[in-house]
Order: sequence, then C-alpha cells, then structure tokens
Amino acid sequence: MMDLETIRALPKAELHVHLDTCVRVETARELARKYEIDLPEPLEIFMIAPPRCADLADFLRRVDPQLAVLQTEEALERVAYELVESWAHDGVVYGEVRYAPQLCTREGLSMDAVVEAVARGLKAGAADFGVTVGQILCCLRHEPPDLSEEVARLAIRHRDRGETLVIGLDLAADEARYPGAPHRKAFELAREADLPRTVHAGEAAGPESVREALDVLGAMRIGHGVRTVEDPDLLARVHREGVLLEMCPTSNVQTRAAESLEAHPIDYCYRLGVKVSVSTDSRTITPTTVSREYALLSRQFGWGVEHVRTTTRYALESGFGDAEARRALLDRVMQVVV
Repeated sequence: MMDLETIRALPKAELHVHLDTCVRVETARELARKYEIDLPEPLEIFMIAPPRCADLADFLRRVDPQLAVLQTEEALERVAYELVESWAHDGVVYGEVRYAPQLCTREGLSMDAVVEAVARGLKAGAADFGVTVGQILCCLRHEPPDLSEEVARLAIRHRDRGETLVIGLDLAADEARYPGAPHRKAFELAREADLPRTVHAGEAAGPESVREALDVLGAMRIGHGVRTVEDPDLLARVHREGVLLEMCPTSNVQTRAAESLEAHPIDYCYRLGVKVSVSTDSRTITPTTVSREYALLSRQFGWGVEHVRTTTRYALESGFGDAEARRALLDRVMQVVV
C-alpha cells in the first residue's frame, strides 16, 4: 500500500474539478466580509458535504455559498490562482478546471470578463508553480438551449484567442432530471469548430445518459461515467473507442453514483483496460486531493505506483490542452521508476 507522501511526490494530472466547488472556506469568509455578502455559519456545514448525500442535487446545494462570492473579477482570479497552488502542493503537473461562466454574472460581469479573470488567475498560478493548466466552460442541463449555444460560442471565441486558456466544452448538472439532447446544437457548434467536448453522464443517471453523451452530443470523454458498467455492451464500446471516464471516487460515493468505495467500478474498469482517470470533482465540497484519492484506491484495491503512472498517462493522452505540453509531461511521467 502506498503512503500519501509517496503519492504526492508522483507527477499526476487532474481532468475533472469544478472551480465553484474549490473555494477555500477561509477564502469564502474573507471575500464575503470584503463584499458584504451574508453567508450562513458555520460555513463548513454549508460548503462541505457529508460522506453520503441524499442525491446529486443534495451535493450540489453546497455550491451556492461558493457562487455567492465568485461574482467579481478579483474573486475569480484569486480562487483560480489558489486552485493551481493546491495542484502544485498535491503533485499535479497538469490540470483542467471547469465551471459555468453564466453563473458568475449576477453582479454585472460579462461572461467574457469571467473567462478572462479566471485565465489571469490560472496563468499567474502556472507561472508561480509550474503547473500546465486549462479551462473548460460548462453548459448546464437545466438552462435554456440557447444559453448553452452562447456558452459554446464563448468557448470557441476564447479558444481562438489562446491567451484565455479555454480548451473545451462540458455539459454539467443533474442528468437524472434533465436530458442532454436539448443542448445538441451547442455541442454541434463545438464539434464544427474542433473544440474538444466532455459531458457529465453515468453519475445520477444510468448508461443511457452515457450513450446520449456519445451519440447525441459527440462527447470525447465522459465526466464520471460510473454507471457505464451497468451495460456490458456500452462498456465494451467505451473500451474499444478509447473514451476516457473521468472518475472521482470519493465524490461518486457522496453523490450515491457508487454505493461505496469498495463497490466503485474504477478498479474493474482499469483491469479491463478501459481508460480511467482519477480526479477530485471538488476540493471543498469533497474535502480531498488527487493524492488522497489514490491513497484510498491503494488501500481499497492495492493500487501502486504503476496504477498512478498508467492513469496519469491516460489523462495526459486524453487531455484537451496543448498537445506538445502534454507530450512533454507524458515523457516525464513515463520516466518514473516503478
């Protein structure tokens, strides 16, 4: 079994984490005081989820206090910077962060200003800590399709600018209540522009949501995808087509996508050769790190250095960021002595 310090020293990648679930509790307090925002106390109870939530919607309620403080450029820049700092301390050398910019416009910011503020924080963090970073913009299942199309155009516009580090498009929120098909046009726009796409599926809903993500939305990766294993034919297809499943073990147990860590399908998928990556989903709602996730998998399934190296390779091969940078990082990962 690997100890946490050994894991932390290994180069790792994180593909699935949300900016608005990574606001540090003390940062939220400071920002709330500065901007005179009334947040509930004790704040930890309202921002950190229990080990088992009632469902995904219960989990997502912890986002509200974080979004409340993410309504200024300064706050967005600070939280993005602090995420890169957390990545560096965790041994993460490549990180992709996602969020819905439309949720940060309550106080008058434009979505362009939101994206640019996050980019400034990410770039400053990358310069200070040596982490390769990128941002993915999220459409939301419960929002109107025309807003999703606006987000897709925003992502394409900023991807073409380059300096704002936009590398992909996502569809997030509760797939058990809201299908993805209404957002088809947004993902067609992304596909036509050759913008990479990932979709949350197989978390709150079953394998049918994964099929929809692949067939209707043209997803290149699946966010979570835990319930893909319920359909052997679908799992075989995911394996055959090299679709990576962005799994977040502790979060998946919290949201009841998996009944327990013991029942989590990540080890089963890994042994079949299905591409999986290990992420946190959240570093505040789920108080964890990538290293801690690997430590839990080591304790539960006997994962070792080779598992870390292989899943990091999968993540870098399937990443949406600059290909040359990912190749250089992959060379570094493959030099790790097992």
